[in-house]
Amino acid sequence: MDSLVLRTAIRYLLPLLLLFSVFALLRGHNEPGGGFVGGLVASSAFALYTLAFDVQRARQLLPVTPRRLIGLGLLVAVFSGLISVLAGDPFMTARWDNRPLPVVGKLGTPLLFDVGVYLTVVGVVLTIIFALAEEE
Repeated sequence: MDSLVLRTAIRYLLPLLLLFSVFALLRGHNEPGGGFVGGLVASSAFALYTLAFDVQRARQLLPVTPRRLIGLGLLVAVFSGLISVLAGDPFMTARWDNRPLPVVGKLGTPLLFDVGVYLTVVGVVLTIIFALAEEE
């Protein structure tokens, strides 16, 4: 697709959509949102960028490949469950740090699990989108 309007708009929309995806991620362990929704929003930002330009330019925006994002996300999610095992609790038992942070609130393993889900969703969706876009 060769649209000057889309190419111009995505330059402004990409950072805003990525910022909103992080907002959805951080909000998710207390209210609606979370890693899945945030990952879909981030993936849609890169999908729009892929439509506006091409797959190679979209791949250059990512610091790692989508497949590595999948692996990293799965590792982070499993690690969030192992923290409770190391503390002597059952796997995936929530552990919290009682010191609240200004924007995030209390840090805990549910947020770490959401980060893992976020990375995995971004990796899976971008793998599919890039494969479909390269088929053309």
